[in-house]
This record gives sequence, C-alpha cells and structure tokens, in this order.
Amino acid sequence: MTDLFDRNLGTDAPLADRMRPNDFSGFIGQEHILAPDKILRKAIEADKLFSMILWGPPGSGKTTLSRLIANKTKSYFQPFSAVTAGISDVRKFLDTAVERKKFHQQKTILFVDEIHHFNKTQQDAFLPAVENGTIILIGATTENPSFEVNAPLLSRARVFHLRELSENDIEKLLKLAIKDKNRGFGKLKIKIDDAAIKHIAKLCEGDARDAYNALELAVSTCLPVGEASRKKFGTITIDLKIAEEAIQKKFIRYDKEADGHFDAISALHKSVRASDVDASLHYLARMLEAGEDPLYIVRRLVRAASEDIGLADPLALVLAISTQQVIHFIGMPEANDTLAQLVIYLSKAPKSRAVDDAYAKARDDVQNQRLDPIPLDIRNASTKLMKEFGFGKDYEPYGKKDHRPRNLHKQHYWIDDKK
Repeated sequence: MTDLFDRNLGTDAPLADRMRPNDFSGFIGQEHILAPDKILRKAIEADKLFSMILWGPPGSGKTTLSRLIANKTKSYFQPFSAVTAGISDVRKFLDTAVERKKFHQQKTILFVDEIHHFNKTQQDAFLPAVENGTIILIGATTENPSFEVNAPLLSRARVFHLRELSENDIEKLLKLAIKDKNRGFGKLKIKIDDAAIKHIAKLCEGDARDAYNALELAVSTCLPVGEASRKKFGTITIDLKIAEEAIQKKFIRYDKEADGHFDAISALHKSVRASDVDASLHYLARMLEAGEDPLYIVRRLVRAASEDIGLADPLALVLAISTQQVIHFIGMPEANDTLAQLVIYLSKAPKSRAVDDAYAKARDDVQNQRLDPIPLDIRNASTKLMKEFGFGKDYEPYGKKDHRPRNLHKQHYWIDDKK
C-alpha cells in the first residue's frame, strides 16, 4: 500500500503535497480546534492522543493534520486508505498492532483516510482494538460521521469538525507557496498580481488543494519547455487573466448523496421561513445549478406552504402544487423561473405556524394520552340496533359541542396566530 505520508515523493509531487507543513507554525486555519489553548493541540503536542474523527470538507487540512500527528507521536503511526484497502487488510494491521503492543509495549495509531468508504459492518472490526487500547483510531471523512460511522465506534471517539478555509487563509497559503524555496516556487522569479491571488482564493471556496493546483497550473503554463530554457528565463508574471484560465469556471461543490444536499435544502426552507427573498433565491440557484432534482426541491416547498404559511395564505399551497405540475409539464431548465416564482411568493407571504402547531398538539395527545372511546353522538348509526344503543343520538351537525373524547376537552389545538 502506498504510504500516505511518503516523504520521498520528490519535486514531481503536486504542490499541495509538497507544501504540507511539518509543524503547527506552518499550519494555517482551524484555530477553533488547533489554537495553542485548545484540547486537541495540547493532546498532540503532549503525545497524549485519543481516538478521534476528523470531519471536514475537501482541502480543509485533515490529511495535513494527520501528518503533524505522525511527526509528534512516539506511537507507531500507520496510514491506511479505506478507498484502496479491504477488511482483510484491516485484520492484518490489527494483528500486527496486537503483536507490537505485546512484545514492544508500543501503541499503534491507525489513521484511516476516507473512513466513510467502510460500511458499518467493516468498521466493527476496529471496535475491540479501540476498546482495549491496542490502537488509537484517527478517521478522516468528508461525510457527516453521525450517519457514516457506526454508533459504538463514534461513542469511543472525539469528533473534530474542520471548516472551509477563509479567503484570507487561502491567500496566505498561496503567497507562502510562491516564496518557499524548498517546497514551493521560491527559486523562480514570480510576480503575481493581488487580483490574481484573490481570484483563486475566492473561486476555490476554502479548498487549499484546489488553490494550490490552480497556482501550479498558472506557473507551469508560463514556464518555457526544457530545463536550459528555464534557467535563462526571467520573471514569470501571473495576472488576473492567467489566474482565470488556471481555475476556469467555478466548480459548484455539491453531492446529492452527502451533507451539502441536506444543508442546502435546510437553508432554503429556513430562508423562506424568515421571509428572506434574496437568500431563498440564492439557495435555490445553488441547488439547481449543481443539478439537484427539482422535484426534491418542490417537495420541501410544498411542506413549507403548509408548515410555515398555512391558512395565513392558502393560495401558497395551490401555487406550490401548480409548480410541481409545471416541472412535470415543461421540464428543466424551463421550469427554473417557475420555481423562482414560487420561492419569491412563499418568502413574501404572511407566515403562520398555527396549522403545524395544532397538528403537533393533536399528535402528542394521540401518542401520549389515554384514548377514550369516540363519543356516541358522532358515531355512524348505520343499523337500527346501533341507533337503539345511542349511536348518533343528539348529533348537532353545526353546533358548538366538543366532539373530542372526554379526557381531552381541556386541550385546545387550534389557536389562530393571525387574529
């Protein structure tokens, strides 16, 4: 298996790999978990590690942080890729870890990259070794560990959430790569416009790897072919145009099977609920332009029409169902405007939670209260015998009599919050 932290990659290694820092002094970003006073930083520097899951988007520093841990620990550090290895490899590594602890009194830190690629049954193989202290497990994942890591393993590990790097962080990384003579482009004479750096930092959306790749492409396309020609070459100038060509059109990072899918629909619903038209349109466009299923979107908007607007504007539900029909009738992308029309309407509509609140109270009674028999006066008297027993007796079709079971008469479900 290829060592994820192979130091002998040479100058042909991608810039993103060459620029990984060897110490915290060169680690940029993630201060919320790696500032000097934070527990994770203290544990790493003191070599008092515990099992953990590093959860974060691509290019946020999960592998880089793992490399720092490898440099700091006295335990045996074993990198392991869930993409290329199987359960037999796991068992082999665990057997070796047992022998290492038994004969050399040395613990093993097992770093599992892309741990979400193991199913939950495969992850169970780690559990006994984690429980008895044979290994310290460090898993890295871009997916929500609540869904992708099995509960027993998750309960024995600390989860650290790495965030997207800020544009300022990315700019620092790019400038460092240009100046660094050993790992970056410091041996070349490079003049890069601030606008070019800012453009790359903006479009990479917090992904350091994307930013490094764009910079590397920009530099390589400006270099002449041949080593002799390069030695005679003067200053490399990278302006905004070159930067735009290097990173090209922004890639909308959106996985319909992952967290971004659910985060975006949640953001859309909450923006509609808050009557924020601009934010609602932003999240709608974000999903549609990334290829989201429009029917998935409109299903949530139908829900919002009842849950958040309800009888404050009954036309909202009618428009939502009409939008669903338009999507079926004319398809995409022609239905984009219809979806946008619905989103704007729902955002601007008056809001009322009365329907949702009323049903929630009724549901709570049904689930948690004793269910008395249905009153006789509202039961169907379909036979003479049933009438003799009082079924349907004294029924008042338009009266003010409470028809609920007797034990629930004190509870009022419906409270019109728009009166």
